[in-house]
Parts: sequence; C-alpha cells; structure tokens
Amino acid sequence: MAKLRMIDQSEKHDRPHRRFNPLNGSWVLVSPQRSDRPWQGAQETQAQERTSRHDPSCYLCPGNTRISGDVNPIYSGPYVFQNDFPALLPGPKSDENAEQDPLFERQEVQGETRVICYSPRHDLGLSRLNLADIEAIVALWRSQYLELSSQYANVQIFENRGAAMGCSNPHPHGQIWASDFIPTEVAREDSHQRIAYDKNKRPLLHEYALRECQDETRVVLKNSHWVCVVPYWASWPFEALVLPLENVSRLSDLNDDQARDLAKILKEITTKYDNLFSTEFPYSMGWHGAPTQNADFPHWTLHAHFYPPLLRSASIRKFMVGFELLGEVQRDLSPESAAQILRETSIIHFNDQIELLE
Repeated sequence: MAKLRMIDQSEKHDRPHRRFNPLNGSWVLVSPQRSDRPWQGAQETQAQERTSRHDPSCYLCPGNTRISGDVNPIYSGPYVFQNDFPALLPGPKSDENAEQDPLFERQEVQGETRVICYSPRHDLGLSRLNLADIEAIVALWRSQYLELSSQYANVQIFENRGAAMGCSNPHPHGQIWASDFIPTEVAREDSHQRIAYDKNKRPLLHEYALRECQDETRVVLKNSHWVCVVPYWASWPFEALVLPLENVSRLSDLNDDQARDLAKILKEITTKYDNLFSTEFPYSMGWHGAPTQNADFPHWTLHAHFYPPLLRSASIRKFMVGFELLGEVQRDLSPESAAQILRETSIIHFNDQIELLE
C-alpha cells in the first residue's frame, strides 16, 4: 500500500488559492495547509476483494437470470445488453407544444441505456484484466458509439466502480446512455472549448495536454498516444484526466494504434488506483467527446475523466458538502502532490505482487 507522504514545507506554507477550470468555467479552492489536519470523521467500509470467478447470485454473470427474467448468454468477452431499468426510453415524443411557464419548464427526451459487462469474470475489473481483454472493451466502446451516434445527439460511456460511487452490482461493468439532448456537463465543456478555440485557434485540451507533457509536474502516465494527468484544476483528491496526444474529437475517430495504447494506459491508471490503498479503488469514469450532430467541432478533444472519492486511506473519502455544496469545490491535497503519489505507485497490481511472492 502506498504511504502518503507529508506535504513539504513549501506546500505547507503556501497560501490558499483558487484555480480556474477552463473546461467548464468553474473554480476550485486549494488549501494545502489543511492536508495534515487530524481526521475523526466517518470512514467507509473497505471493499473486500472478490475471489470467485462466477457468482450464481449475480445478475450479470454468464448464464444467470437477470431481475427482468432475461437469461445472460454464456458470453466469453465483453457483453452488452439493454438496461433492464433504463433512465431513458426510445420512441416518439408527444405533440405537446403548449407555451410553458418559465418557472416550471419541462422538456421531453428520448434515448437508450445499455450495460457493458467487461468480461465473464466476476472478480476482475480493468485493473486485473489482461491487455487483450481491455482492448476488446475499447473496441466495443468504439462500435457502440458509432452505432448510437447515428441516432442520438450524445453518447455517454461511463463506469461507476464500487458501492461508494453508487454501483449497484459488483460484477465489473460500465454503462452507455445515449440521448437526443446534450447533457449539462457536456454542454458546458462544449461552450468553453468553443470560446477558447475562437480566441486561440487551437483546441483547448490538445494545447493543455502538450503543456502538461512539457511541465510533467502533474503527469502520472504517458505513452505514444495518450497522457494521464491529475488536472491543474482537479476537484477530487486523486482525480485524473486521460487525453490523446494527437487531437481526436470522438471515440469513433481512434485508430487501432491509439486504441491499443488507450487500453494500456487504462490498465495502468486503474492498477495504480488499486495499489494506492491496497483495495478495489472506487471511482466514476466517463468519456466526453464532441456532440454527434453533423457539424464542425474543431474545438473538441476526446477525453476521459476519473473521479475517485478516496482521500487518506481505503476507508476515508472526500465528501462534497458544506462549502463545496454552498460555495465552490475545495481540496486540501494539491494536484501536484496527488500526481507525484500516483506516479510513484506501482503498475503491478498488489494482488499480482502477492502471487509472485507466494
């Protein structure tokens, strides 16, 4: 398990300051002098490692019956199906065109939601799967995106890992929500990237990726086609941003080499997360790309956000409460310190290290 180092004196005496997030226009308050305050608050229950390859009671394992009554096939790779409890529904909208009260406005929407089981293995998430398995997941993301983007304005691919992030089933899986509207966070990113592009004639996040590679202070991982950083404006303690080094705007734009390197960096960052506190590290991860309409989006850069809540150990998490809810996001551990801790964390999973020792 990684031992969190104490902040150095330059950090300890650094004044509180705010950092601007040019991607969505928000600010985050950084208070490095609070990093070594004592903690007597609530602690999460540490996740137990799963040892069974197949759980007969799991709704997502091969051959099992889901709550809907449908039976999963005996799948051998990533498996996708329509969500049994969809948040969005396809089909025609009503012809309701009545003028609405601006204080009680509503908008009918349609879409589809799907579930992707990463593998038949109940006990292996991205950090424990081999590269070929993760490459198959990336290939499925690309094909699902291509299919759904022909019908919907936005295709959101994401994963909630762990009960701390609201995951209702422990079998490693992700989700796809395709909608005929642009969700709020994507719309904000679209607006701010467009503003930056109109001003500088360069994609904001592509320029940012190149600058981070030059500085290296916040770089956690890098390969031929991708870089993973703790963003300068990070909100969550060990937040990460995965960016392409060649500017692409959508998952469907990736070539095979980029897809292979993406699988590698996903395995490495999720392994580092697990190794940080020797636990199945919870997070929400998701892809943002250009809206799917037939329009010009030169300002867009494809990217993945990782939002993990753990702060000091496997049982202590960051809560977005109080000032965060009523004022703005605040963090204690500086993004630079978080990046250094992650950089120094092994990319060999701690379970694999134990097996090697045995």
